[in-house]
Amino acid sequence: MTKYRWQASALVLVAFMLGCNEFMVVGVISDIARSLRVTVATAGYLVTIFAIVYAISTPLITVLANRFSRYKTLMVLLLIFLIGNTWSGFATSYGWFLVSRMLTAAVAGAIESLIILFANDIAPRHKRAMLISWLAAGFSIASVVGVPIGTAISTATSWHVAFHLISILSLVTCLVMAFLLPRHLPQTPGGIKEQLVLLTDKRIYLGAMLILFSAAALYAYYTYIRPLLTTGLGFSTTALNWLLFVLGIMSILGNRLSGTVAERSGLKTMPRFYVIDIGLLLLLPLAMTNQVTGFGLFLILTLIISVVNSPIQIHFLDVAEADYPQATLLASSLNAIFFNIGISVGSATASIVLTHGGLNRLGLGGAAFAGLSLIVAIILNRVIARHQSIDSPQTTASRNQ
Repeated sequence: MTKYRWQASALVLVAFMLGCNEFMVVGVISDIARSLRVTVATAGYLVTIFAIVYAISTPLITVLANRFSRYKTLMVLLLIFLIGNTWSGFATSYGWFLVSRMLTAAVAGAIESLIILFANDIAPRHKRAMLISWLAAGFSIASVVGVPIGTAISTATSWHVAFHLISILSLVTCLVMAFLLPRHLPQTPGGIKEQLVLLTDKRIYLGAMLILFSAAALYAYYTYIRPLLTTGLGFSTTALNWLLFVLGIMSILGNRLSGTVAERSGLKTMPRFYVIDIGLLLLLPLAMTNQVTGFGLFLILTLIISVVNSPIQIHFLDVAEADYPQATLLASSLNAIFFNIGISVGSATASIVLTHGGLNRLGLGGAAFAGLSLIVAIILNRVIARHQSIDSPQTTASRNQ
């Protein structure tokens, strides 16, 4: 096994660790509520607050961290993450548990941004998109494997034990990363103002909008995937875990598809995927009348609705490397930041639609966001093409000199 493969595996392990920490709360939310003597609704705020802290802290930390060694910064953040997760495992009150979750949320986004940047730097150019898609797959694997295992452990013993196991995984990850990652990577220093100029580029803020709307389209229905499968389609709670497992496998395949799309055509083919998303989401009420068609529709949606992840991540990095090298770390964080904002927007929309329209109408909110994604994707591709047409004569002229 080559050094690159060991390094790539270590980066995917970090993504898996982050995914287990973030998603496991959803699987054990009832156990946490009962143990900490709060309602399930109150415990549910743990998910919302985690996403908010994640979205706010990630750009702040990435902008401030640019002046320091990326290797040292990542190791410090991993240590803080280990402390926060261990604190969660020992928490005996809702207040302290909430604080520990906020601590891990504060550094999780910056860790994700740094491992994406390491992946971008250590991977051969032709393997870059696929490695970045594997980092996304690490989160999916956590939901498929890590979360059910954590839920089973919580049911058999205690949710505290599940968090202790993540702490052990975090410690192992810290040691592995310390030995495998390169200490010195080329980086261009830049102050806060020099980095934030990245956000004024039309190619960047349109890409950020695309991620936000795409995530909102997903969570406009996926927020209530359990009741959709049980109450809506009539599946038993016994079958639920198997159904979620299959959806998780499809999500991993979707991440692989995302990497392939990024390698071959980038953002150019994204409008086609959004047209399919819109059609499927509008068909959701009709598909929900039958278990086979309903679950089949969810399988196809899970495969294609997040295809944008790798192409947009490569797009952010390419724009930053070419025109804003001092802001590459910030560029690597944009996907995570705006995806989490999109989760909040999509889940809030899902709650409103559920209250006023019922389960079968959830697809309408998702279709609206997919429609916005389609419009933004078309505009973004035109802006990219226009920018490339302006650069081409300049590039040709410089080569002829």
